[in-house]
Amino acid sequence: MTPETADTLTLNPSPTQAESSASEIALKGSVLVLIQFDVCEEIRLDQLREIFGARRVQQPALKHPAPSYIRYQRPPVVENIEPLVLESGESLQGQIKFYDYGVVSVVLELPFSGDWDTLIRLGSRWVWDVDFERYASRLAREKLSRAASALVKPYENWLSEDYFIFHVCQIAGNPSASELVSSRGERIAQIVRGEIAQLSEGERQEILQSRISYYPSDLAVIGWNAAFLYDSESGAEAAIQLLEYANSQLLEFRHYDELLTRELAGVYASLDKGTGMLARWRMARDARKLHTVFLDVTELTEHADNAIKFLSDMFSARLYKLAAAKVGVPDYKDLVTQKLRTAEELYRFMVDQFNQSRAFVLELMVVIILIIELLFLFGGKSI
Repeated sequence: MTPETADTLTLNPSPTQAESSASEIALKGSVLVLIQFDVCEEIRLDQLREIFGARRVQQPALKHPAPSYIRYQRPPVVENIEPLVLESGESLQGQIKFYDYGVVSVVLELPFSGDWDTLIRLGSRWVWDVDFERYASRLAREKLSRAASALVKPYENWLSEDYFIFHVCQIAGNPSASELVSSRGERIAQIVRGEIAQLSEGERQEILQSRISYYPSDLAVIGWNAAFLYDSESGAEAAIQLLEYANSQLLEFRHYDELLTRELAGVYASLDKGTGMLARWRMARDARKLHTVFLDVTELTEHADNAIKFLSDMFSARLYKLAAAKVGVPDYKDLVTQKLRTAEELYRFMVDQFNQSRAFVLELMVVIILIIELLFLFGGKSI
């Protein structure tokens, strides 16, 4: 995705470094920053495309020529954005993507060439010190202010996620994935963690366990907030899109988790007010509201979960599963599933309580009618 006009960060070695081997300085690639926001329940992409005149994202290329591919159910709308110039003078090219399930993704990219030490310092500074979210949030709000009609149930407060991808496409000597892990595993682990200091052996091993390769010449090491890719530009395209999709899913499940937490807290507070006749009668309204939320969240989670399909491409499916596991998608999905189950049980309980109250009222009315009839009967009057 790197535009031809992008500024390239040249990592100049110090005199000591200049005396080192060529393998220390021959490193080329790019750093990508993904900043995503959950902005609404749904984005009408066709309407948005008309407003922006934007294009659809292209399907990612696969590792091997095959009739199968990764397919978006509804490909996101993509628009190029103005370069971001940091205080350090670095100029980042970028894109903004709009997904139909309500997520906006800002992707910033900086090409680089240099040595491992400088890449480690760059990664640490970007991960911990640069506030990319502030810029991305302002940009997304400016864009969406022109497209309010395409947003379904927009949110006032946005949840956000950021992720860093360090993509190396050339290394002097063209080492294989196994050679790279053997010789540079410690530095790859530092890059993935955003650390300048040397990591312990246990931490390095834990990070490098989350690696995957298709060919001997490519490598992906996935962390919870960053990933290291060693591959060609075309070869890394699918991995970048899958990492972006995994983080957008995490964002969605975080939103549903917070929504269900608020709704369940409201239900518990309502139940704590009492179990008298009037309180039970009000349960019908609360139950309907809870059931509506239950159905909405179930539908929306299925929508986000099925936004992308893997048609016979098992490597991409395994890569996505690894990425989703590292960023925490299964954990939040389990939380949402548990709270949906709790919401369903509460709904049934509230409906049962309401039905018992209604049955009691009906029985009471029957008794009152019988008493009235008996009074008329023993009073010598006909009904």
